[in-house]
Amino acid sequence: MPKKYLTKFKTVERSPSAPHVSHSVYSVLGALIAISLIVLLSKTAATPLLIAPFGATCVLAFGLPDSPLAQPRNIIGGHLLTAILGLLCYHLMGNTWYSLALGVSLSIGLMQITRTVHPPAGANPLVIILSGASWSFLFSPVLIGSVVLVAIALIFNNLSSKRKYPKYWF
Repeated sequence: MPKKYLTKFKTVERSPSAPHVSHSVYSVLGALIAISLIVLLSKTAATPLLIAPFGATCVLAFGLPDSPLAQPRNIIGGHLLTAILGLLCYHLMGNTWYSLALGVSLSIGLMQITRTVHPPAGANPLVIILSGASWSFLFSPVLIGSVVLVAIALIFNNLSSKRKYPKYWF
């Protein structure tokens, strides 16, 4: 049994090649603009619009814009649903090991069932529970921030003739 299991770890494919330098530069600029604008909007509106998972969202939205995980439905839906779940876990069970574990694990299942899988959103329950967030967190930063990120990705990714974003909406 152990030997058969260990054979699963044999490498069967090579790692994908690195993207062209222009793709990487474009990805860097997109993320730079997105995070900068969100921070500026936060300061101007005097309301938090930035959470750590948005950094990982930028990796997908600008680095892998063709990925199903980077589509608007996944970014907005994934962040919104996992935030709701995180808030429910926190307000029903508090900051406990089991609320953290249930928040993340149930978020995975919920995103799969709703076809909104967005890996960065899986961190939302942790952020919400560990910070003791209130229900307003759902609107700001989660909803507003994710919508702003998608809007920037829509504008920026379509400036290049080599990119088309999104691949699908629903």
